[in-house]
Amino acid sequence: MGSNSMLSGFCSNTRISSIQSTKTPFSATLLPPPLFTPSFAQSHKWVSFKVSPCISLRASNRNTRSCRNSAAVQVVGMSSSEDSRTGLKRKKLAVFVSGGGSNFCSILEASLQGSIFGDIVVLVTNKRGCGGAEFAREKGIPVILFPKTKDEADGASPTDLVAALRGFEVDFVLLAGYLKLIPAELIRAYPKSILNIHPSLLPAFGGKGYYGMKVHKAVIASGARFSGPTIHFVDEHYDTGRILAQRVVPVSPNDTPEDLAARVLQEEHRLYVEVVEAICEDRITWRQDGVPLIRRKENPNEFR
Repeated sequence: MGSNSMLSGFCSNTRISSIQSTKTPFSATLLPPPLFTPSFAQSHKWVSFKVSPCISLRASNRNTRSCRNSAAVQVVGMSSSEDSRTGLKRKKLAVFVSGGGSNFCSILEASLQGSIFGDIVVLVTNKRGCGGAEFAREKGIPVILFPKTKDEADGASPTDLVAALRGFEVDFVLLAGYLKLIPAELIRAYPKSILNIHPSLLPAFGGKGYYGMKVHKAVIASGARFSGPTIHFVDEHYDTGRILAQRVVPVSPNDTPEDLAARVLQEEHRLYVEVVEAICEDRITWRQDGVPLIRRKENPNEFR
């Protein structure tokens, strides 16, 4: 299967200039209005944009179940693609989610407010109806369903996914609560360019089976005095890639898993935005032993 059914969620004000079958190189370019308006057939359940006979683009009308605090965010088109003062190229970002997508919303808001020199050009999910995917559709961001499974027969294959991301000219992939293992094909296509956020201080409380509330329950049960989010580069295993940034959150004696999760999530939102700012400004450097470091914006000779 090519890319026929894996793109969904274009709002009616999204502009598509070219989408081709995967029999030829994938191409999907978003342009600001009013250059092109695709024709479409509308029903009460979804909108099918007739841009190409090989692609079906749909927009669900289900209610978004998350990111309600970001309801005022509007996607109004890309900013300038290059900073004339620094010569930096504005980065294109793909975000992967499986749930509500609160980190996705934080990154999107920071991008639109100008603190991140990059744009979220596509969202990838393994759950077509999750809150993050609904929010993306509402804001006009294309959504790709991945992976292809028995229950999701129109999901993308790894090869299709890589082709689609290259079609969107993605520079960095950001995992934000995405619970599936990233395929080797994607890791090879984006070396040192895929980041994940995990809700504990890795390498503690990481690996397969450690996600969401399970992490916070394990932290409290262990008696650990500190927890917090970790952002790391992604390899072919769960939570084992090189650590890029961490933020310490104290564990209080009377914490419930929900209490700890709420405080860690607040720091996740701050930390992920700071890290994405750094990668979009080319402030990541690699030590000789393979450890990634973030150069400070104020003084490039210092590291955070």
